[in-house]
Amino acid sequence: MNKTIAFIGAGNMAEALIRGLLETKAGHIIATDVRAERLEQLRCAYNIEISTDNAAAAAKADIIVLAVKPQQMTNALGGLKSVVGRVPSRGGIIETRAASGDAAYKKSSQLIVSIAAGVTTARIERELGGEPRVVRSMPNTPALVGAGATAVCKGRFATEADLDTAETILKAVGIVVRTDEQHLDAVTALSGSGPAYIFYMAEAMIAAGIEAGLPADVAKRLAVQTVFGAGKLLAESGESPEQLRKKVTSPGGTTEAALKVKMERGFAKIVADAMHAAARRSRELSGG
Repeated sequence: MNKTIAFIGAGNMAEALIRGLLETKAGHIIATDVRAERLEQLRCAYNIEISTDNAAAAAKADIIVLAVKPQQMTNALGGLKSVVGRVPSRGGIIETRAASGDAAYKKSSQLIVSIAAGVTTARIERELGGEPRVVRSMPNTPALVGAGATAVCKGRFATEADLDTAETILKAVGIVVRTDEQHLDAVTALSGSGPAYIFYMAEAMIAAGIEAGLPADVAKRLAVQTVFGAGKLLAESGESPEQLRKKVTSPGGTTEAALKVKMERGFAKIVADAMHAAARRSRELSGG
């Protein structure tokens, strides 16, 4: 993409996207943050433009990525309100598209992509005013190593072409699926919070391995590689989780004995209840 992309907020997820975009030779990138030392770190690492002025960065951008914490979103949007809907200018001079209130120019000239959890497109549209083109996304932490799973949905004024653009950006750190916004709470429960479920499982496997007499470093290496290998096999084999489970479960064998305990103690229901709780909390946080 030959576009200027402004990241409002320069945390870990923003850095992952910046790194991924640079690897795909994307357009010009600007990062903003309140932490000058963090910006300098990114400038040294990636040779990108940095700024502590959100509005000035957004004024030069074709695409604005909202990468602030949800509790910081209102302040961030307030600082961008006067900029969105104006023609991006590489020289830093902002040119208004038309007189304020001209119905023909209510739609934003910049695409806005949000990666903030729990912040709805309706809220972003309302706080920015006019007809901002908003795409909301729900990435997860494996994006930090280029293996993310992200769901995207568009707001009222965004187009299919805007979804295409957002998908191109987010594919720099993993896979992207499209969904309706009503499903993002379920996405949050599955893939957004999902890595923590796997990490917790790995913790338990390591602890049980140590209890069974393995040295801690051996238990950790085996558990980590087992999680990695199982995920890779599931992703690349083309077979379903059920098929792969059955292949490794010999009748009367060790795996069958282990799975019998999990089934008897309601492991599947525990996972379902946990995901329902996560989805419920996601709705609460987004005001739904």
